[in-house]
Amino acid sequence: MSGGVDSSVAAALLVEQGYNVIGITIKTFNYDDVGGSPDNDKSCCSLDGINDARMVAAKLGFPHYVLDFSEVFGREVIDDFVNEYLHGKTPNPCVICNRKIKWEEMIRKSVKLGADFIATGHYARVRKDEATNRYIVSRGKDVQKDQSYALWGLTQESLSRTLFPLADLTKAETRSLAEKCGLKTAAKGESYEICFITDDNYERFLKFKLPELEKSVAGGDVVMDGKVIGTHRGFPFYTIGQRKGIGVALPEPVYVTGINYKDNVITVGREKDLRTTTLIGRKLNLIKYGNLKDGKRLSVKIRYKDSGDAALVTQLDGDGKGEGHVKAEFEEPKRAITPGQSAVFYEGNDVVGGAIIDSVEE
Repeated sequence: MSGGVDSSVAAALLVEQGYNVIGITIKTFNYDDVGGSPDNDKSCCSLDGINDARMVAAKLGFPHYVLDFSEVFGREVIDDFVNEYLHGKTPNPCVICNRKIKWEEMIRKSVKLGADFIATGHYARVRKDEATNRYIVSRGKDVQKDQSYALWGLTQESLSRTLFPLADLTKAETRSLAEKCGLKTAAKGESYEICFITDDNYERFLKFKLPELEKSVAGGDVVMDGKVIGTHRGFPFYTIGQRKGIGVALPEPVYVTGINYKDNVITVGREKDLRTTTLIGRKLNLIKYGNLKDGKRLSVKIRYKDSGDAALVTQLDGDGKGEGHVKAEFEEPKRAITPGQSAVFYEGNDVVGGAIIDSVEE
């Protein structure tokens, strides 16, 4: 329970359906370890969120606990986030958090509490395919709020213990139910920030975690068409597709098209230079099928708001259980494929699997 309207209504629905519910809010970080100010914290699992979750649990009549996952969260999520930026990538920590913290770690704790399932307020579905004996994630009813994209990393074991009570609801219907139940969170706004970056300032966060970073990476070259055209603030402070704040003045719009962390070089180019056809992904996790070694034509999303485009997806190696590589070859060039982000493969509304984008090929 993050303290938001979605997890609050998910809990209310489970109580209505006769489940014995235990509410859990997780503490993911300490402010002293991430910088920023608690006064600006509007993220999930904030201090206000913990209090709101507790009030909802009290109203609905079930126990509520706060579990401190800050140590494992720091190791699995925050350290990975920093490391990805230091390797010229733009990570999505929510994907790692979902697999490692909100599911695997939560399930370990829930078993000790005697729970059979964990449930969240995600807008997504899960079902078991009896023919393949596999659990499958698919899009929820509310296409605009669908969160299946961020769930590609979940294991079969985790999915077998998962409930999504909001699968058949829209966001508007969720808020309406919250109002009918008299829940404090009914009109609460949504949080889009990464929880441990309370001011939504990635550059400030990286400089806080690594005090010598700015000094060590400032002044690298900005290159276009093979020529040095300026200097930059440091490669970790840029992302593929970025247009503003590059620090060079040219008569035409230019975008970040490449980040070379080894040489501290930022490459910029024109709009057409952002378009590529092939990506290589790592940490492949398959949900719907056991493997994709023969290749399969699927719809691939390269970011949350992406609508998805047709591509031939082929498993290159590994077991498809969080290890191994995959290639996605798009039928038409895609704009700003960004290493560190997630490539998620869909067949209709079903999530076939996903991987972290590692590199882009021409």
